[in-house]
Amino acid sequence: MNNHKTLIESFYRAFQQKDYKTMAECYHPEAYFKDEAFELTGKEIGAMWHMLCERGKDMTMAFSVQDQSGKITAHWEPKYSFSQTGRFVHNIIDAEFEFKDGKIIRHIDQFNFWRWSRQALGLPGVALGWSSFLQNKVSSMAMSNLKKFVTKHPEYRDE
Repeated sequence: MNNHKTLIESFYRAFQQKDYKTMAECYHPEAYFKDEAFELTGKEIGAMWHMLCERGKDMTMAFSVQDQSGKITAHWEPKYSFSQTGRFVHNIIDAEFEFKDGKIIRHIDQFNFWRWSRQALGLPGVALGWSSFLQNKVSSMAMSNLKKFVTKHPEYRDE
């Protein structure tokens, strides 16, 4: 199981260096990813990290990885300027992982959406960050941005 912990540490070190190719290589081809903005499978996951690495030019991140009886979890805290508004965000995220064939098959990130939206969106986030309306709108915009990104990056298309 220790090799799973090493894989996740390599994943986050690659993220710190904005090495989206190494990040994508950590995932199984049938992988599933979910957080408050995205729900993705397969190549879409690598596309998301590629897009976030390109947009997060000023992103810094601290992380820790835990192995508790074979269950691998991570705590990570990215700090960055949100590309849509330019507002500074310090997000606090907890991640859980499952593995298949030595790769990530399931990755679930959880964070406080209201906390994130207040930082990223300002007043609209304060007023509506608790609502499913705003969360659905942010998720829809994030997925739309990812689809546009994939259009420009054919390596992420399923053909």
